[in-house]
Amino acid sequence: MPVANALASALPELQPEDPGARLLLFGIRQLGANGLHDACTAHAFVVAFGKGFQRPLVLLRALMQEMSALASGPIQIAPWCCPRMTASEAALLQVVARVGSNPHAAQVLLADVLGVRDATGILPTAHALANAFADLALPLGD
Repeated sequence: MPVANALASALPELQPEDPGARLLLFGIRQLGANGLHDACTAHAFVVAFGKGFQRPLVLLRALMQEMSALASGPIQIAPWCCPRMTASEAALLQVVARVGSNPHAAQVLLADVLGVRDATGILPTAHALANAFADLALPLGD
């Protein structure tokens, strides 16, 4: 039982059912593990978005780079195939989903994930990413 408890505390959330959120989670995991120019992420975005894939891909890369530069420590991510999410991954999905409707809550969540006092400077990129997903028919619902 202690192993199950450790796993449940490390991966407290189930992956979302929403296809846009699942694609975003896949991209976060792949770019976080393999670097900003991961070919699997690019391929997944081409398949999902078609000709318009570059806008959300570039914005996700920018968001990941900005978070990496500002974070006070590592952000925990699970392997791409894991059916559960870390608390940090769940919070990042909430940030992108909420940034348009509740930017203050998104900023507080993002600052918490990054371990900084103020993450306001990253919110425009997160908002643009959410808009790119919505414009290409995969809105990230809250």
